[in-house]
Amino acid sequence: MLYLKPVNREDIEKEWLFQRSIPEDENGFLNEYHGISREDFDEVLDTMTAQIRGEKLPAGYVPQTVYYLWEDDEIVGTFHFRHYLCKSLIEGAGHIGYYISPEYRGKGYGTRGLRLLLDKIMERVREDEIYLRVRRNNPASLRVMLNNGGYIHHEDEETYYVRIRVSYRK
Repeated sequence: MLYLKPVNREDIEKEWLFQRSIPEDENGFLNEYHGISREDFDEVLDTMTAQIRGEKLPAGYVPQTVYYLWEDDEIVGTFHFRHYLCKSLIEGAGHIGYYISPEYRGKGYGTRGLRLLLDKIMERVREDEIYLRVRRNNPASLRVMLNNGGYIHHEDEETYYVRIRVSYRK
């Protein structure tokens, strides 16, 4: 069964192994915790959890929730949801960043994971649209976004800026 689960202490061993395996920069998904030690990940987990509440944020950052995408008892990906947009996010990464492990790519996990995340966050997004971006040389990720109702809002030499309309509110 495929599901999203926010970062949490009960799954710390699997979260640590997954997080440390993500490259530092994979198609624009930045991971400052590549190769992190188990001991250091304890503090990182505390920071990730605090950031959900808007605490321990670096200057200019907004609250975010890190979700792991699970297939039964294995983590197959991660989705980062930034709760609202600031100027740098409007012009850059947007609300959502995600990464799917290479062995799970091309099997629909990105599309299904993004759909699960959209179902969770749609009511919480303050803006009329959810902002995403993808490098032009990553057509698979662009398809994930388009398959979830996205459209290319604008582009530059390196990047497509994709929007998904907020389709419902409470």
